[in-house]
Amino acid sequence: MERALVIIKPDGMEKGIVGKVIACFEGVGLRVSGIKMARATKAVVGRHYIADRTWLMSVGKNAKAADAKRGIVTKETEMQIGMRIRSYLMNELTRRPVVAIVFEGENANSVARKMAGATEPRSADKNTVRGMYSTDTYQLADKEKRAIRNIVHVSDSPKSANREIKVWFRSSEIFSE
Repeated sequence: MERALVIIKPDGMEKGIVGKVIACFEGVGLRVSGIKMARATKAVVGRHYIADRTWLMSVGKNAKAADAKRGIVTKETEMQIGMRIRSYLMNELTRRPVVAIVFEGENANSVARKMAGATEPRSADKNTVRGMYSTDTYQLADKEKRAIRNIVHVSDSPKSANREIKVWFRSSEIFSE
């Protein structure tokens, strides 16, 4: 049985769609094994979005490639972009309360990522969480110097899920049958 971490971000909380988001993931066969509402601290979010060189470079590289596709040339290095985006993500998750959920199921991470949809809501399929509940764009987020508001964070792999779950939950807070 695989586990995935889903965090309903502040924009999802503000829209009052927590139940709808959970229902989407349950509707594709995932089961809640842990859930809690939290006001995340910078320390917790700093452990979630670790300042790992590989991750920062990957985030920076992806952002730089996305900018190039839109015809935007940046002078920042991939590391600088990664650090800036990490800062934006940390600010977003500490802005208001979040709901952290551990889902279990077969291929939980790939199923959860598919249900979440593309990172940019504008590109997300209309039958995904991001496609149904957000219209934010990278351009608007960049203009406002913030993270994209796309309702949920979903672990990108079983390895990431295991690490992230430990950041948000004690083992006694997660239940399995």
